[in-house]
Amino acid sequence: MSTQTISKVSESENPPSGGGGTVIQNNQDYTLFSWSKQKNTNPIAVKSAKGVYLYDYDGKRYIDFSSGLMNVNIGHADQRVTAAVVKQMQEVTYVTPSCVTKVRGDLGKKLAEICPGDLNKAFFTLCGATSIENAIKLARLYTGRHKILTRYQSYHGASYGAISASGDPRRLPADAQQAPNFVHFDLPYLYRWEYGEENLLKETAASLERLITYEGPNNIAAILLEGESGSSGCLKYPVGYLKVVRELCNRHGILLIMDEVMSGFGRTGKWFGFQHHDIIPDMICMAKGLTSGYLPLGCLMVSDKIAAKYDDAVLPLGLTYSAHPVSCAAALEMLKIYEDDNLIQNAEAMGKYMEAQVEKLRQKHKSIGDFRNTGLLGCIELVKDRKTKEPMAPFNAKPDEMAVMNKVAAKIKGLGMYTFVRWSYIFVAPPLIITKEQIDEGLAIISEAISIADGEMEHR
Repeated sequence: MSTQTISKVSESENPPSGGGGTVIQNNQDYTLFSWSKQKNTNPIAVKSAKGVYLYDYDGKRYIDFSSGLMNVNIGHADQRVTAAVVKQMQEVTYVTPSCVTKVRGDLGKKLAEICPGDLNKAFFTLCGATSIENAIKLARLYTGRHKILTRYQSYHGASYGAISASGDPRRLPADAQQAPNFVHFDLPYLYRWEYGEENLLKETAASLERLITYEGPNNIAAILLEGESGSSGCLKYPVGYLKVVRELCNRHGILLIMDEVMSGFGRTGKWFGFQHHDIIPDMICMAKGLTSGYLPLGCLMVSDKIAAKYDDAVLPLGLTYSAHPVSCAAALEMLKIYEDDNLIQNAEAMGKYMEAQVEKLRQKHKSIGDFRNTGLLGCIELVKDRKTKEPMAPFNAKPDEMAVMNKVAAKIKGLGMYTFVRWSYIFVAPPLIITKEQIDEGLAIISEAISIADGEMEHR
């Protein structure tokens, strides 16, 4: 055994105090954390979870106000999914994608039923990023074109193609090695648009049309957009914008790909976020709520028109774990739960309640600048000044610019809430099973934390 290994073991034999100390120490010593400096991480050691709550090894309860990573739509530990998964594992745990199982066909049929138009063909992937990667690949192969247009302030995944497609600053460290032929465009949103709502759609539509002209429509394979904005701050599309995008795509033979990884499966009060905009895309990228994170699974739904091209030609897509039967079983049961428990309707109703309650918080807290929400996909934006709308922390804030928001985040965690705090944003995206009483419980915690930001404003 090397000296380095002996040192590591010695450290693990003296873990931090507390019930989850050893758990945390082993994770810190032997695993890597996403999007984090590896030193001084301070994770919650989750021992169990149920419904909208997480529990650590000391028995502390945290209300999960971001559904994990906006994916645990049905809440934690629903044993109906466990039973479906166990049953499938007792029958068949894995077959190659060239073989078929009953659950694969049943899931594909069910997804075709809930998707609009002729989106009837499912290619099963492993996650959101692999759904995006395969959508990009298929769009280029189908059209014979190479460029993909995407929005700044968007996120599509962490793999090279998906992160290159993203407009999120997490792509910047990889810029020198980014995948080619992604063209980004800016899309202003109403809160910081200075020229009147009536001009916003006109300007954004004209800007996109110019971009298509400049890049050459015959070079553009697809436009890739989120059904509803997520981790960039739940930024709203100008009213009517996606209809304009659909028309431009139709005019120029460009495919429209909607990324519903976060906004799909009831999160916005409809099956898919794009359904708020009265359009039908050519492809839908899915994951997250498809299994509510119980097992890894993604899906790329494509139109019959696209699929028909490969009736007599080889479809050049493939993954070892495509249509994994156990994950498919989890997804099929998940879709049944959405319907049996009326979770999409509940998301719509609780979203309206959330909006009304956050509006009350706006009257109380002068640091709340904006609240953008669709169903249960929402974001409270804190500002230093309501008139200037200067954010409490800027886009892609540096560590020293996050001082106030770090205090807010620490307070939220200390009071027993797990949620996503980024830059000047506090995300509000609880599981779709949430009740009014649980919303009140969560917002009371957020309210107390926002008082810290209010106090900072008074010292300016």
